[in-house]
Amino acid sequence: MAMGQKVQLFERPDMLPATELVSCNPFYTTQFGAAYCADSLDVMASMPDGSVNLAVTSPPYALHFQKEYGNVSQNDYIEWLVPFAEQIMRVLADDGSFVLNVGGAWMPGQPTRSIYTYKLLIALVEQVGLHLAQEFFWYNPAKMPVPAEWVTVRRIRVKDAVEFVWWFSKSPWPKANNRNILRPYSKDMERLRKKGIKRTKRPGGYVINEGFANGDAGGAIPPNIVDDETPTDMLKFGNNAANDQYTRRCKETKMKIHPARFPAVLPEMFIKFLTDYDDVVLDPFAGSNTTGMVAERLERRWLAVDTNQSYLETSKFRFDDYNA
Repeated sequence: MAMGQKVQLFERPDMLPATELVSCNPFYTTQFGAAYCADSLDVMASMPDGSVNLAVTSPPYALHFQKEYGNVSQNDYIEWLVPFAEQIMRVLADDGSFVLNVGGAWMPGQPTRSIYTYKLLIALVEQVGLHLAQEFFWYNPAKMPVPAEWVTVRRIRVKDAVEFVWWFSKSPWPKANNRNILRPYSKDMERLRKKGIKRTKRPGGYVINEGFANGDAGGAIPPNIVDDETPTDMLKFGNNAANDQYTRRCKETKMKIHPARFPAVLPEMFIKFLTDYDDVVLDPFAGSNTTGMVAERLERRWLAVDTNQSYLETSKFRFDDYNA
């Protein structure tokens, strides 16, 4: 598929093309979105103020060893990321959100954790002006037990299986609706709903009224943990899938698989939670474009940007279902 060629999907003529928000030429387009092989600072600089409803991304982490997709050191990470956050802040709608997945790191040569993530959080709030709407955590049981020196050799630390997912907003009142991400009631909740409860006071001081478990609200409100129980209509959780469509097609064509993919359930949860049909979703560090694929299936317009042409080329495999 040549540069700028369209991936032919179903047609929705009532929607404004996402490409109208960007002045440069796309690497490829779909019915709902467009991917750009460029520096996302340049792409965002060409976009109008307030044109994006949700930015959701996972930039390269500040690891003390270099990855092939490029990553910045802990000492330089905040200075590197802040300009991207400032552009995201500018292009967000007043009720827009910015969801950032960032992993922790260990200090080189010692069994202690870096605090660069916390410094980054403070900078994004106090320097950029974003609001921290809520903290989320991605639980990934498939993470490797590293650093091996501390976890599997000396046995003085445990496996690090969570990553930060920070939900920032442009204002204190971003658009959000947790009714869109309800999960099935637990067996205990179903029992309470059938039995009913009396007004009671819990040991911690919380008062539970009679109406707490009455009626059917459509499901239970999920916690701020993104894991294998997070509601999803699409793909099974896990970023280590060995037989999903993207991985399978990369293997068939002998093209390189992106080494750091996040699971589809992560952008899916926030796209459902924080956007509506026809909203615009941006991923400025798109990699294999999981965010664009999820946005496409949820009928949101999307923009994905990455500097690596090879990664974007293989990301087209995520839209094969629409090319039958």
